[in-house]
Amino acid sequence: MARRTPPDRRESILAAARAEFAARGYAGTRLEDVAARVGISKAALYLQFSDKQALFLAMIDWLLAANLPNAVPAALASASPSEQLPALIAFAASQVAEGEIAFLPRLIIGESGNFPELAKLYHDRAISRILGLIESIIARGVASGEFRAVDPAMAARSVAGGVLIGALWRTVLEPAGAPPLDVRALAASHADILLHGLIAGDAS
Repeated sequence: MARRTPPDRRESILAAARAEFAARGYAGTRLEDVAARVGISKAALYLQFSDKQALFLAMIDWLLAANLPNAVPAALASASPSEQLPALIAFAASQVAEGEIAFLPRLIIGESGNFPELAKLYHDRAISRILGLIESIIARGVASGEFRAVDPAMAARSVAGGVLIGALWRTVLEPAGAPPLDVRALAASHADILLHGLIAGDAS
């Protein structure tokens, strides 16, 4: 039976894993380097995580638990969908382009060819939850008559598409020499265009 990790030790391990995966990618990350960052032995790390994939999965869950509740600010918890959606887009754009999860899309796209299980893990644990949140906001807008009768699942993927290009631009294209992108301006423009397409009766 695995020994239970104190919460602060577990968080230290996951933070070290995030730093290693962000710096070295999945293939290049070694569990002994994660353990060294924490100041424990590799054997001690294996008592908590059976392998690198288990550690990667736990890291994704940890990052989502820390960040996803902030996607819609508490002040907007009872706001209309047309108020919540721009806030979510702005938050998501800042996180995937500049936040502590910004390295994940680049890592998944770059390494899923050799590690297809990573793409499935990322989809099941992260993408599906984020799309579900966006879908729920759009579905409420449709149900209330605020939004046109669109397919919430397809519309949610349109929302995510604009955010994803911001992430890839900042983490892949800019380092290769592409001009800098103002992610906040992109998020505002994306939200404006989407809302004009979604709001019922909006002909502007």
